[in-house]
Amino acid sequence: MAIDTIETPSSPSPLPTQFSQSRHFYVAVDRIRFKMETLLDLLGMAGRRALPMVLCCSSRDELDSVCSAISNLPYITLSSLYSDQAESERVMILERFRQATLEWNQNVTAHTGNNAEADVYDYKSCVLVVTDACLPLLASGEPPNLARVLINFEIPAKKETYLRRMSTCLAADGIVINMVVGGEVVTLKSIEESSGLLIAEMPIHISEIL
Repeated sequence: MAIDTIETPSSPSPLPTQFSQSRHFYVAVDRIRFKMETLLDLLGMAGRRALPMVLCCSSRDELDSVCSAISNLPYITLSSLYSDQAESERVMILERFRQATLEWNQNVTAHTGNNAEADVYDYKSCVLVVTDACLPLLASGEPPNLARVLINFEIPAKKETYLRRMSTCLAADGIVINMVVGGEVVTLKSIEESSGLLIAEMPIHISEIL
């Protein structure tokens, strides 16, 4: 599943300082029909680590397909945000995710030493699936979702959308995993060069980056 190497830009645009510790990776998918299977593999590895994760989709149809495919995974708690959702439900989902993020941070801080990872495995990962139209509205006072992992199921066409996903869904030291199919490497490279990011190939063993 190799794709072209994404080179480091020689004159990158400055990256917002709040994301200076974030790390960006891509996972290559040979064909579009293998994309969902690859996502399930990713969640199979990351989902068992009780991580707060946001999964970004570009359309409602894509969100529905993703939710249908992962809804029965026993090691995640799944929620989704979409445009025709009741405001009260939206508020409840966002608050529940932020609470899960807070609890994860407290758990990681409280447990140190050899038993830390074993303790974390006792919990489910909280996964929030969103479309770009339903990202938190920072300008309206909604706080961001400080996820540990942000998965871009589809690469956005514009750098601004990529950065908006980061600013609304990712902790400052979080991890971005971009799922790339075929020619999307060109789009990803363009985002990398224009934003000053370094997007590396994801290791075979995802535990190396988590």
